[in-house]
Amino acid sequence: MKSKFLILIFALSSTVMVAQEKLADKFFSNYGYVKATELYQEVLKKGDTSLHVLTRLGDCYYNNSKSDKAAYWYEKALKYDEKDINPEYIYKHIQSLRSLGNYKEADAWMKKFMEIQNNDSRIKDYNPENIAKYNELANSEENSIVKIINLPFNTKYSDFGSFVHNGQLYFASSRNTDEKKIYSWNQEPFLDIYQVKVDKETDSTAYGTPDFISAEKINTDFHEASIAITNDGNTMYFTRDNVGKGTKKVKYDKEGTTHLKIYKATLVGEIWTNIIELPFNDEIFSTGHPSLSPDNKQLYFVSDREGGLGHTDIYVVDIKGSNTYSKPRNLGKKINTEGREMFPFVAKDSTFYFSSDGHLNLGFLDIFKSKLLKEDTEEAPENLGAPYNSGYDDFAYFKNSSEEENDDTGYFSSNRPDGQGSDDIYAFDASHCSQIIKGITRNQDDNEILPGVTVKLINEVGKVISEFITVENGVYEFTVDCDKTYTIIGSKNDFKDDLKKVTTDNKNEKVTEADLYLEPLLFESQIVINPIFFDFDKSNIRTDAQYELENIVDVLRTHPTMVIKIESHTDSRGRDKYNEKLSDRRAKSTMEYIISRGIAANRIESAIGYGESQLLNKCSNRVKCTEEEHQLNRRSYFYILKE
Repeated sequence: MKSKFLILIFALSSTVMVAQEKLADKFFSNYGYVKATELYQEVLKKGDTSLHVLTRLGDCYYNNSKSDKAAYWYEKALKYDEKDINPEYIYKHIQSLRSLGNYKEADAWMKKFMEIQNNDSRIKDYNPENIAKYNELANSEENSIVKIINLPFNTKYSDFGSFVHNGQLYFASSRNTDEKKIYSWNQEPFLDIYQVKVDKETDSTAYGTPDFISAEKINTDFHEASIAITNDGNTMYFTRDNVGKGTKKVKYDKEGTTHLKIYKATLVGEIWTNIIELPFNDEIFSTGHPSLSPDNKQLYFVSDREGGLGHTDIYVVDIKGSNTYSKPRNLGKKINTEGREMFPFVAKDSTFYFSSDGHLNLGFLDIFKSKLLKEDTEEAPENLGAPYNSGYDDFAYFKNSSEEENDDTGYFSSNRPDGQGSDDIYAFDASHCSQIIKGITRNQDDNEILPGVTVKLINEVGKVISEFITVENGVYEFTVDCDKTYTIIGSKNDFKDDLKKVTTDNKNEKVTEADLYLEPLLFESQIVINPIFFDFDKSNIRTDAQYELENIVDVLRTHPTMVIKIESHTDSRGRDKYNEKLSDRRAKSTMEYIISRGIAANRIESAIGYGESQLLNKCSNRVKCTEEEHQLNRRSYFYILKE
């Protein structure tokens, strides 16, 4: 007999734990992380140390940016067999540890994560020697609102390098499949220079159909790419294979290598012509990737000439006129390394951009910027981080020179795998598009302003990213990113939460108004909540009922001297006497639930069932009604006897 009793107690205890876990899950799914934390903790105390409970506790703290506690619970969860754990929890644990500055332990978990998720995009750039810096660069996109767009005219072939002048975007491409010649390096046609019309509107940019550059004898059977045009639009510098004068053959050095040279062309009418080779080219090394200073007095370029610091270095010459130039100068160790430095570009404000695999990077070529041309600085070049850089080659940065003060747009090229071809051109917009979500917190019953409301801003993955407490005017305001979805929740003691979803578009500085209406829980002599429903002929508390009863618990906690009484009612089905007993059991189970949540028993004066004696509709004995109509009569009331 004792054994059966113990089994029954265990079964009841397990049922309670399961119900409370479901209730915690419901609060979690509605962003009620604080309440969910409390409920999960109680489930934990009752002996449920399941992976679900531990990871949910971790998520509750993670989503509220409490890294120390998130790491604590993820650590406990990760003691389970790794095969049973969603790898995402390992990654969240890594992020929590990094947030705490515990890079060594994060590094150890990253190695485990790599073993499980060897195809995960977040590990492709992993470098254990630079874990902290790597994390900063690889995740910089999370804290930015830079948009990148793969341009519609990219092809499956190589398309790269951008220069915009007078409404035309110039780029290099190997899309010309009409040519029979194939470049053996990548088995694609040789590169030609193309141009495409660009129409920039306020909120969008349209592109025409690409065609060969309007020129005489620029595109040949071999490579042409990487251009720069002077401010007056009359002179263009470009890169070409070392083609012999008067021939259509590439010239090779003694080792059988063909090199690059820089040429310039003049605009006559609408045609580029009068092609001249620059005098500092050479037959035994390459010179290419020309870029002009803002005043057009210097020409920057890339070369592997003798005396450099690495595989390829960036140099500069002064433009003297009449096709004369100063002696090339190496930009030195502040820019050049033992690796590859390529694709220089000087912005209108003289910020110097280039690509390199010699500085700290995310893999292969990354785009960097330097203040070297603006000031005498010892600062190392700055890696632009994501989304400009990836674990692949990222290069050929170009920034538009618009007169608009906030224009921070341009182009770069990359061979990242989500593109359309071997190299693709991407447009970027870092104009910091932001919007405002604001509103007034009000009492739902009378529309009056309600101060003292805690308003939380929650992002798309459920993380609380900002919090605001309203004052006398009830106004709250958040600055948010464009093209995102947010959840706004308002909370105040003695009121039900109100929740609004807001999706922003791409219009900068747009204001979205979202007033919050909180429903009061106290009305005259009652605590008013949504009906507490019971299943037919049952007295156990359902999860949806528990969710509502938490409002009662919250009010009683806020008012520690409050005393209440509970009334419970049934529908008319069944015998009158039986229903009276059933409703009494329901009242008692409601009271027991509230007491189980830490409310003293003496604060509930009575819990009485009235059966079917106080129906709310026509559904009395022998009246045909729907299930919904009957359920309306299965309810509970909470009367305040003392405040």
